[in-house]
Amino acid sequence: MLEILIATNNLGKVKEIKDILDSPEIKILTMKDFPHLPKIEEDGKTYQENAFKKARKISEYTGKICLADDSGLEIDYLKGKPGIYSSRWGNSDEERINKVLKLLENIPKNKRNAKFVCVAILVFPDGKIYTVKEECKGSIEFKPKGEHGFGYDPIFLVPEYDKTFAELGDKIKNQISHRGKAMRRMINIINELVVNE
Repeated sequence: MLEILIATNNLGKVKEIKDILDSPEIKILTMKDFPHLPKIEEDGKTYQENAFKKARKISEYTGKICLADDSGLEIDYLKGKPGIYSSRWGNSDEERINKVLKLLENIPKNKRNAKFVCVAILVFPDGKIYTVKEECKGSIEFKPKGEHGFGYDPIFLVPEYDKTFAELGDKIKNQISHRGKAMRRMINIINELVVNE
């Protein structure tokens, strides 16, 4: 059995990743299992840099296999913003959502295209690294809808369902989301590692 530490303090992410990685071959550890971990500054210029820094530093500190991801919302009209700064665009989900809606005020539906991007990295204490990148395309709603999820989920509209991530609920979201797709690819990598142990 592989022990894997999820390198994030975001409880929404932890729940999502645990749901997707649910496997008898994997024991999931979280940051709560290591209360004295140092704070990792996400100062990279790309999703990959941020994810790698989190996973590598925490793997070095704990001696565990670490899984980290960095993700963001990229809005075409805003030239890809907020991007890697998505979680730092305000002090709360509500504040971040309101900022996006304000910047897109009076922008028509056909110019509100956006995508979520996720880079997930698995780092081993011996230096092995596995990286995957996935996207989910959609658009920005005119107002928040739905009660599920976290972050920008209430305003990210998925065209195939004509619903926001927050309306779809965890099960469907995890099948189609950027993080869901990335983590399923990571599961395949982990399963191969378990078989080859």
